[in-house]
Amino acid sequence: MNTTKSILIIEDEQDISRVLRDYLVKQGFAADTADNGVEGMRMLAASAYDYVILDIMLPDIDGIELCRRIRESSQVPILILSARDSNTDKVLGLGFGADDYMTKPFSLSELVARIQAHFRRYDSVVMPKQPVGSALQAGPITIDRKSYRVTLHEQEVSLSAKEFELLHHLIKHRNQVFSKNQLLDAVWGYGVYGDENTVTVYIRRLREKLEKDPSSPKMLKTVWGVGYKFNEDLESE
Repeated sequence: MNTTKSILIIEDEQDISRVLRDYLVKQGFAADTADNGVEGMRMLAASAYDYVILDIMLPDIDGIELCRRIRESSQVPILILSARDSNTDKVLGLGFGADDYMTKPFSLSELVARIQAHFRRYDSVVMPKQPVGSALQAGPITIDRKSYRVTLHEQEVSLSAKEFELLHHLIKHRNQVFSKNQLLDAVWGYGVYGDENTVTVYIRRLREKLEKDPSSPKMLKTVWGVGYKFNEDLESE
């Protein structure tokens, strides 16, 4: 792993943050720690971190609120840590722009596996130069990996990195049905480790941004008992 990858740990429990930092450094990352949300925001403004590990229970700012604030100005990948095994927290965290979620106590090796999977996906999908004709057209949607740009009816739509990758995968393989586990593996890079609810949340977010009626989607279709697909045979609006 490239040692230039830098990770910011925003965690008020110093024993946990210290163990995380030391373990990440041993795995070849650069790692810094912040004890609270205000310090974390200051450090993010001062340095270009490649990844953020964010505790949901901070002394000054709720972790979900902090995630929302970070997303207002940055697309840095965010993994939320929570001592509460709550689907509500998970949905809220992912809904406000987190890329991943783990519940305490957690395995350090699994945490690193998820981070490494993210960087493998980023290096192989985002970084390589794409040919000029890399844009895909699907009904009213145009998605261009070269510019990381999505338009709907010629109007640009703001997507997070994971939203973009999920949409690109589904459009590239339009009409093919993928299970949640397959999408976790293809987009997040760790189907065996992931929580399938993550895919559900991201599909819902894409529908809210792209569908005329998110409750009755025409493009991002659910195939009950199987998974999801991008519907190529779009009905005229």
